[in-house]
Amino acid sequence: MTLDRDALFIGGTWAKPATDGLLEVVSPHSEEVVARVPEGSAADIDAAVAAARRAFDEGPWPRMSPAERIEVVQNLSGLYAAKLEEMATIISTEMGSPISFSSLAQAPAPWMQIEAFLAIAREFPWESTRPGALGADVVVRHEPVGVVAAIPPWNVPQFTILSKLVPALLAGCTVVVKPAPETPLDGYLLAELLVEAGVPEGVVSIVAGGREVGEHLVRHPGVDKVAFTGSTAAGRRIGAICGEQLKRVSLELGGKSAAIILDDADEAAAIEGLKFLGVMNSGQACVAQTRVLVSRERHDAFAAALASAIGGMKVGDPLDPATEIGPMVAQRQQERVEKYIALGQEEGAQLLTGGNGRPDGLDTGWYVRPTVFAGVDNRMRIAQEEIFGPVLSVIPYVDVADAVRIANDSEYGLAGTVWTADPEAGLEVARGVRTGTYGINTYTMDFAAPFGGFKASGLGREFGPEGLAQYTEAKSVYLAAPPL
Repeated sequence: MTLDRDALFIGGTWAKPATDGLLEVVSPHSEEVVARVPEGSAADIDAAVAAARRAFDEGPWPRMSPAERIEVVQNLSGLYAAKLEEMATIISTEMGSPISFSSLAQAPAPWMQIEAFLAIAREFPWESTRPGALGADVVVRHEPVGVVAAIPPWNVPQFTILSKLVPALLAGCTVVVKPAPETPLDGYLLAELLVEAGVPEGVVSIVAGGREVGEHLVRHPGVDKVAFTGSTAAGRRIGAICGEQLKRVSLELGGKSAAIILDDADEAAAIEGLKFLGVMNSGQACVAQTRVLVSRERHDAFAAALASAIGGMKVGDPLDPATEIGPMVAQRQQERVEKYIALGQEEGAQLLTGGNGRPDGLDTGWYVRPTVFAGVDNRMRIAQEEIFGPVLSVIPYVDVADAVRIANDSEYGLAGTVWTADPEAGLEVARGVRTGTYGINTYTMDFAAPFGGFKASGLGREFGPEGLAQYTEAKSVYLAAPPL
């Protein structure tokens, strides 16, 4: 089966690209080209936005009832469910996510999003009447925001596409998706499903390209809202552009999440949890629990046990079901992570496992050895900056108040966990940590609840009714009494 494409998905149909530019999709494991697809250009974005603009201003999609749109998205859900295995394999092939993670999260979680948003949409107050303060009733309508630019990253491409596309479609918006150049293949499989589901022409375009193409889309005057997931640096730039244009924007950005281990926590359970939550997707996850906070009394023993567990994880071919840690998405990412590992040693952190150097038995691929530092001071750069690789920092704290202070001593506020035998104590810690999401003895995203960050971790929320509302504008209609 070839993964090559020779067309772009513009306005719901496969169209010849405006230029001859190609994106080469390179396996992070073999370093070989696995597919070639057209590289989207500014002209292709212009065509996609024009199609979305026509479909929104003149087409049927925004004018359908919510129930009619729900029916089409329900069709998509059924089609998507039948493609989970293929979707997981494509994502692991293009960006190196271990197939164990892709089969657990990269493909099933997007489908779960669809189902959750469908349930939310059925109960959403699209139009309601409330008593006004001036004696007459007021009708409040939630109308579609317009043309949406959806820009996902490469690390969880389907997850982040559908977190934007599905609520936008249910709200009646039209959408231009700009996948990352490293991961265009899964987006084009999704395009085939959208056509089969019955999404009308013009409503969705999917055009992969680089940063310049993304900025052209963000700046485009035909776009009403930008929904972006990615780095905080890119988010700041997008937010500034949207601010200049008074364009609606939601940003899901970086994280440096802290896992607080209370003294009564089950050590084995916490370490087993952190084997997944600390280095999920080979550490390429914004919600990864990369700062591990342990009391001074337990620090040395816990850090040693964590290092033994992390150091024993299987590193290798992402398509091998036994693999736990795959490669970084690209050589530049491998080099970035290795620089942070060297920096941690220069800063005086204690390297317990991992470090730089190619993992044993791997002659090719952009691999990094899973690494644990102990005795980390929270002021160190390895504790403050998002590394986006399999690197954990164990940080000692004095007491629970000190642990909460350290957890909050970060420009980020996306996620976090606390590990304890006392749920009430855990909830008290959760109340004190300034993050958008939190977990007690685990971490997960519930798609019925809002997800997003405090501080430099972003603006707005995804999932839940709050996430659906991000794609609507609220309109009030005052019902005056008829004249006598």
